[in-house]
Amino acid sequence: MAKSISEIRTIFQAATTNELPSLIAEYEEDERSGVCTLVTRAKKQLDALEKEKERIYKLSEYERKYADCALICGIDEVGRGPLAGPVVAGAVILPKDCQILYINDSKKLSAEKREELDRVIRSEAVAIGIGEASPARIDEINILNATYEAMRQAIKVLGVTPDILLNDAVTIPEVSIRQVPIIKGDAKSISIGAASIVAKVYRDRLMVEYDAQYPEYGFASNKGYGAAAHIEALKTYGPTPIHRRSFIGNFL
Repeated sequence: MAKSISEIRTIFQAATTNELPSLIAEYEEDERSGVCTLVTRAKKQLDALEKEKERIYKLSEYERKYADCALICGIDEVGRGPLAGPVVAGAVILPKDCQILYINDSKKLSAEKREELDRVIRSEAVAIGIGEASPARIDEINILNATYEAMRQAIKVLGVTPDILLNDAVTIPEVSIRQVPIIKGDAKSISIGAASIVAKVYRDRLMVEYDAQYPEYGFASNKGYGAAAHIEALKTYGPTPIHRRSFIGNFL
């Protein structure tokens, strides 16, 4: 007796990606419209998966180029532009031939997807380092030098010494390790993309914690950037200890 459409739907919903080809083969001759819809949806799912695998392969171009290096480390930063909070750098060494899907420039991902990928990256990475420079340090040495300082700190706490650094656009001073600056690197290198994700997730969590301390400024939503409500709160309540004095002169 043939299975009902409801039963077949349950089977498709429970199937892993690896099981879909056999299910498609089993049911693609079924002419019932509900089953045809399930088969078509499964085919689209597999097609999207293949396209994502191709994208990740292209995103690993620099990792393949420098494959003779045992430990390839991606470096990226987040938080250079906000009025409040630290600048944070991430350093990530992924395993060779890393197959983590959906890694991308963190700005192109939803908060939920970044959180999901952060967990996967942390479970699979060879090493991860996070560095940060405080608002006071940014005011003291300027944002560029503070960014370099956060990057050096991230490299230092990796626990291993990379053979090469793939950096998002910059060459970090006072670092003896070989460096390759890549313009828009977080969208061109899987290692840099991973670093941008872990740095972004780390900094966003910090800003949510600061929001509990300073609820008037909306840090949980604006992450310290110059949103209209943030600027209005700054004018009304004045700066907090996490504001960058060198960034907010125009608003006070």
